[in-house]
Amino acid sequence: METKKTPKANLENKKLLFREIGLAIALLLAILSFEWKTYDKTISIAGITGNSVVDDDDVVITRPELPQPEPLKAPIFSEVIEIVEDNTQIKNDLIFSGEDIKNLGVDIKEYKPQVEDDIDEIIPVAVVEEKPKFMGGDENEFTKWVFKNMVYPDIAMENNIQGRVILSFVVGADGRVVDVKVLRGVDPSLDKEAVRVISMSPKWTPGENRGKPARVKYTFPVIFQLR
Repeated sequence: METKKTPKANLENKKLLFREIGLAIALLLAILSFEWKTYDKTISIAGITGNSVVDDDDVVITRPELPQPEPLKAPIFSEVIEIVEDNTQIKNDLIFSGEDIKNLGVDIKEYKPQVEDDIDEIIPVAVVEEKPKFMGGDENEFTKWVFKNMVYPDIAMENNIQGRVILSFVVGADGRVVDVKVLRGVDPSLDKEAVRVISMSPKWTPGENRGKPARVKYTFPVIFQLR
């Protein structure tokens, strides 16, 4: 049995109509999209109405007013001088008698002028008024005596050690040689021998300053040389 289609049930005949309707709807939507309008929202800040973007020049910044300090009032001086009687009695308690001073326990001594003692002062040989003398001679005589009594240490000779030892000493007011010190040494053996020889020096004739015996300081070299 064959199926028969009526001309009204055949949709192929309406294909063109549906296409035209679809094109019309698409065209209408396109027109609506171009004609659609949007509007910016407005906001209100401190009573000002406008667009959402606020210009900095339109914003007014206010600061609270600080209270002003009160002006200083000038002091008022009275021109009236009032004289008040003062009956306070002042006792003169600052005057002490000799008996009062004794009662205070204060030991009052009589003033005695101090006499300068030149004996305790050490004077360099270059400035003393009269230099000390050694066996009737000067420093050269003392140099001869030192080299005559000096013994060259064996350990220094074996190691070929030689040089100049600088010492200082003081010729006291009694003529004795004291305070022998090494200012610049060479070797412990040579330094020890130099101090030994200077320390065993005989008495000198003491020097004088201002007519009194004086302590005179010398700087003296002892030379150790191998030949």
